[in-house]
Amino acid sequence: MNEPTPSADPPNERHTKIGDDTPGWDQTEGLSATDFKLAFRNHPAGVAVITADAGSGPVGLTATSVFSVSADPAILVFSISAQSSSAPTIDKASTVVVHLLSADQLSVAKLFATSGVDRFADRSSWSRLSTGEPVLHGVPVWIRGHIISRMVAGGSTIVAVHALESHVPDLEVAPLVYHNRAWHHIGDHSKLND
Repeated sequence: MNEPTPSADPPNERHTKIGDDTPGWDQTEGLSATDFKLAFRNHPAGVAVITADAGSGPVGLTATSVFSVSADPAILVFSISAQSSSAPTIDKASTVVVHLLSADQLSVAKLFATSGVDRFADRSSWSRLSTGEPVLHGVPVWIRGHIISRMVAGGSTIVAVHALESHVPDLEVAPLVYHNRAWHHIGDHSKLND
């Protein structure tokens, strides 16, 4: 299989920053971090693992910030904290694989959310796509994409990805969801009648 190589930013990639120079923005008037987290605590989010390799070995992280923004062209976004050990690689990578986890993959979510461990130690749990990116085995849905834009926002970077390839199962699977600091699954038991 092809090993990924470090790549320069693609010519069409844009880097922007929200910061002190943004007109009309006064950081001192905003919610505190505690109040902001409290507000979002009751907003559920799907759980994903994002993997990449910019040439120095695979990295991965658990994220609840993945969402689609456009179907045509197919674009998704996610955010990554500057404190994440995966941030330097994601910043250099030109492609990523976004794995949308099912409810039975809680152990995968926890592994990639744990710092200080080798998330890729179990060589039987992952391989590389023909294009070089690390892909996790057994994840029902994954999307490989090209990073088209990065925007620094506070202590995080928002990454926009143009989806190029996907794997989707024939049958629907219950997704893993994070809500109020706990893991959940969605299924027929949680469906509301309209």
